[in-house]
Amino acid sequence: MARAQRVLQVASYSFDFSVWEILTPLLAGGVLHIPDVDVHMIGPDLHRVLQRYAIENLNFTPGALATLPVEPVLPHLRTLLVGGEAYSPDLVRVWAPGRTFYNVYGPTETTIFATGARVSERLTTLHMGRPITNVELYVLDAFMQPVPVGVVGQLFIGGVGLTRGYLNRPDLTAEVFVADPFGGLGGRLYRSGDLVRYLSDGSIEFVGRVDHQVKIRGFRIELGEIENTLLRHPDVTTCAVLV
Repeated sequence: MARAQRVLQVASYSFDFSVWEILTPLLAGGVLHIPDVDVHMIGPDLHRVLQRYAIENLNFTPGALATLPVEPVLPHLRTLLVGGEAYSPDLVRVWAPGRTFYNVYGPTETTIFATGARVSERLTTLHMGRPITNVELYVLDAFMQPVPVGVVGQLFIGGVGLTRGYLNRPDLTAEVFVADPFGGLGGRLYRSGDLVRYLSDGSIEFVGRVDHQVKIRGFRIELGEIENTLLRHPDVTTCAVLV
């Protein structure tokens, strides 16, 4: 942030986004407002908190932002960092005018954010931007080879923010954290499972997933797990779960 701002902690302490919300204003000399435990951080409840404390900086998931009433106008709200799941450019067109709006992306395994882009209501394509400092991105095919601009590949992420792996899950760690073929000895990359492509300006556009995982308000949900549970019911012979 360009100057100290009033920031509202929206995310749960168990959500990696909360680390950004807590540390950023405190390190910059800003003010962190922690809402009461009985306040719902969506919809009219959130709107009243933003008004009461004249919050200037809001870090939010797009699903939750979509519940926030547009009226009455929030004149103090100047900066929005929105990420955690894919969303429509229409959300930017509603909330970006007169504000600084950042679209951010980053799996928990890479420590909060990996990319970011400032976008405006005049955007034509909502993209993830470029890697932030100390993050390395590669768009690779099934043979771990880089793909050309415009060609869809899987996003692999490296850099100092990469976690060591999953606690007590060596099998899963070995599956998604792979040796970095482009870096130094011992380097690793995180296999994100996200399908993306490079745009002509070097930005990265999200296309989809290699599996059936979806994100709702920043939470990862495996649709296949829900389907398997439904199929256990004796009256269900087949099913398909959609968002």
